[in-house]
Amino acid sequence: MNALTATPELTQARPNSGKEVSTRSSQDAGLRFNGHAVIFTVATILAIATAVECQSVTHLPSLQYGAVLWLWWGCVASVLWGLGHRVPLVSSFSAKTISIHVFAGSALGVAHLLLLGSLGFTNPEWRAHETTLSILTSMLNINRFGIEVLLYGFVFGIAGIVQFQIRAQRDAIKSLELQKQLSAAHLRALQMQLEPHFLFNTLNAITTLVELGRSEEAVEMLSHLNVLLKSTLSRTTPEKVPLWEELEVMENYLAIEQVRFADRMRIEIKVEPGALDGLVPCFLLQPIVENAIRHGIEHCENDGLVEASARRDGSLLHLRVRDSGRGLNGRRPPNGHGIGLKNTRERLAHFYQNEFAMKAQPLATGGFEVAITIPYERN
Repeated sequence: MNALTATPELTQARPNSGKEVSTRSSQDAGLRFNGHAVIFTVATILAIATAVECQSVTHLPSLQYGAVLWLWWGCVASVLWGLGHRVPLVSSFSAKTISIHVFAGSALGVAHLLLLGSLGFTNPEWRAHETTLSILTSMLNINRFGIEVLLYGFVFGIAGIVQFQIRAQRDAIKSLELQKQLSAAHLRALQMQLEPHFLFNTLNAITTLVELGRSEEAVEMLSHLNVLLKSTLSRTTPEKVPLWEELEVMENYLAIEQVRFADRMRIEIKVEPGALDGLVPCFLLQPIVENAIRHGIEHCENDGLVEASARRDGSLLHLRVRDSGRGLNGRRPPNGHGIGLKNTRERLAHFYQNEFAMKAQPLATGGFEVAITIPYERN
């Protein structure tokens, strides 16, 4: 029985692969801030600035005027901000909403001007010479009313725009998370399609060995299968793993097949040291090697060869699996679209979109070759 032959790099100590720990970020991460605190901070600053402009921040009437002028709008903005989270009508811009806000702005403007006029009661001279009605309505004029309505529109517009942007970003995050979950579910489905297929073929081979009375070889194959299942089932799929870890899975699978084929199959694995830390989709090579054996080596009468190689070329990682079978003259599925190769292509498209290349083609000298090129990502 021929032993597995591999380059020395594969027998070196491999680094521990740290699992990528992904913590689900809050849906509103980066979007949440205390809008009420921001609103009242701005209103307070404007109130103090108005008091200074009138006379002095220590002058009580000036401070009262500034506070009533701007904290009023701070309260209005705070109410609009709070309602906007609960009632979409408040922060939308339909004709009905604008009509409602024109009425609300007018009513609030009148109320605000009356409140500002009531400050005249703090002035002894006004109380002595003006009537109550004239003091209350002292601020009511068309210019001040227009400014009040414009201020309400400005506050409403700013609150609506900010909340619209927050909702848009929140919806975008939800959409991305949903797309990620769907992609993971699809990839997991592909993974679940591969593993039972491999397991069925392996158990079928073990059954055949037992029926042929080759119990020792069946036990050896079961031992390799145990190691292989422990390594694959411990993975949290779907994920990428270092190439050296993927090669271990492939080596265990090849050890199983080596028991079955004995001297009918030779295996050569050639891997450059610089490629070992490159990340690849888990369970990438085993289906390709399985295809090479099932549709190539299985039909060779003797001395079948399975060759696997990996090398790094700058920012690219090149993987290649070839066999010495009969190529398309054998029983290989047309165009290499068996379950293993089709599944592999779909998973590569998931991870790399248009940044990968995969060729499955017969060789002029006989046999078949699958060549994959993906971006090099260091573990």
